[in-house]
Amino acid sequence: MTGRAEELAEPTPAGVLIPFYRDSTGALRLILIERTPHGRHGGQIALPGGKREPTDPTMRDTAVRETCEELGLTPDDCEVLRELAPVRTRSTGFVVWPFVARLRAVPARWQPQEREVAAVLDVRVDELADPSVAGEEEMDFPAWKIRQRVPVRRIAGHTVWGLTLRILEPVLPRALAGEYQV
Repeated sequence: MTGRAEELAEPTPAGVLIPFYRDSTGALRLILIERTPHGRHGGQIALPGGKREPTDPTMRDTAVRETCEELGLTPDDCEVLRELAPVRTRSTGFVVWPFVARLRAVPARWQPQEREVAAVLDVRVDELADPSVAGEEEMDFPAWKIRQRVPVRRIAGHTVWGLTLRILEPVLPRALAGEYQV
């Protein structure tokens, strides 16, 4: 036990979607977001989603509601295909329920929630899963008062790491193998 207060506190529940779709050429694509600079995860590349609200009956409802709010979609645009095991962040006190989803409709132009989303990233899954984009990067973790090397994937000028990468690593090859009906 390291004694970090966030490890000892009750984790904050959150839900995210892993929203896949196929483009007009049949290529499998994934939507990620770049968070705005404020907040605990400010500036990070993330899966769309967020904290559970008292009005959310389930974590699935949280993931769909938050994704729709952040991307400007409706619940009918998202089909949840599978619930994955919850994953705990290592430094910010969240436990996150990820859900594999298929987007039924992709807007010609995204309408992201400006307060939370700096950019919507529409990436090819085969490019994100390519071993050549994997690496490590040294990062500072002020809460831990250390600098640490962490696994990353770099795509389209962005760095995917942390919880988002830990969720995606086992999902990407399964998606490319056709395990999910996308």
